Amino acid sequence: MYVILVYDVSVERIDKVRQYLKQYLNWVQNSVFEGEMRRGEIEKIKIGLSKIIKDDEDSIILYTTHNRKWITRKIIGVEKSEIATII
Repeated sequence: MYVILVYDVSVERIDKVRQYLKQYLNWVQNSVFEGEMRRGEIEKIKIGLSKIIKDDEDSIILYTTHNRKWITRKIIGVEKSEIATII
């Protein structure tokens, strides 16, 4: 499954969220990650993030698709981070 994850969290939790997500996904821009994942990994990320964020202050959105070919990705300006395969 292909995942795009975006987040808007309080300043004091940004680094924790970013470091956690870097273990699983590619960091493509401030507050944006993407990459291929299995369902179990997605559930693991959701559980891990729920331990870091505050539900009444922070927001995380997961967009998923079964096949990346259904997503067109166009960059305008500078590409912040090249997509790589995470092992």
